[in-house]
Amino acid sequence: MLYTPDIETLRVAHRICGTLSGTLPSVSQQNVFLGTPLTLLPEEVAALVNTGIACIVHDAQSHGTPTKHQLQRWAQVRKLIIEAEMRDREASVAPVKVDTSDKAQKKRLEREARKAAQAQQSELSSVTVAEPEPAAPPAVAQQQQAYTVHVPGPSSELPWYTARIFHTIDEAREAGVWTYPQDVKERAECAVFRDLWEKGNYLGPGIKFGGNYLVYPGDPLRFHSHFVASVHQSRTAAIRPMDIVAFGRLGTATKKVHLLCGYDDESGTVSYHSIEWASFG
Repeated sequence: MLYTPDIETLRVAHRICGTLSGTLPSVSQQNVFLGTPLTLLPEEVAALVNTGIACIVHDAQSHGTPTKHQLQRWAQVRKLIIEAEMRDREASVAPVKVDTSDKAQKKRLEREARKAAQAQQSELSSVTVAEPEPAAPPAVAQQQQAYTVHVPGPSSELPWYTARIFHTIDEAREAGVWTYPQDVKERAECAVFRDLWEKGNYLGPGIKFGGNYLVYPGDPLRFHSHFVASVHQSRTAAIRPMDIVAFGRLGTATKKVHLLCGYDDESGTVSYHSIEWASFG
């Protein structure tokens, strides 16, 4: 899964779209338009790692137990950030402006004169007992003042995080982190995906159209898919006539060509055959 701006890099530079699976805060009660994280197909992960574009990180094992020194250092840095925030807040408090114009002074004198006349009149009519002035509010200590808590976004920013990285599929498999591909079927899927991807196509899940992948000539946000690719473990694998008819009719109804992808496990090569209805186009 990906949460970082690498999502844009994969789509723009490497034609890997993945599937967004997170809920958008502004439209949480729907499942049509989704947000981060981005979930990658196993074939996409294998293609990226095998070509050196990406690597596999075992995030669960990358979080070590922090030492006493690391915790003290982290608390010290946090304290320095809070103190700097307090100083900036005190410096940004604007001084109270006092209007010293002649008009304002005249109004102020008139107001004080009225108050003095009212006080003199009340003294003559009755004797009043002066109420004690309210005590000044106690000064709030710096430790009790509100401050902003900065929570690090990616966990890789924590000082006790040490990424455990695997640069090849074999390394990840030996460590028990990654097992795909592990049989002929999965090797065929990886080979077909990578071959179509390296030809400049965009690929996405094709289960809704009866295949393994949808093949796009460009970004799926701009283009419709042209092919529905189904993967077969062997070039000589048997295909039922009913399936051939179904592939052709389904492709015609959805305006797509069904692509039969045969894989040769010995040579690691892929061959293609397309099926379409006779009146297609």
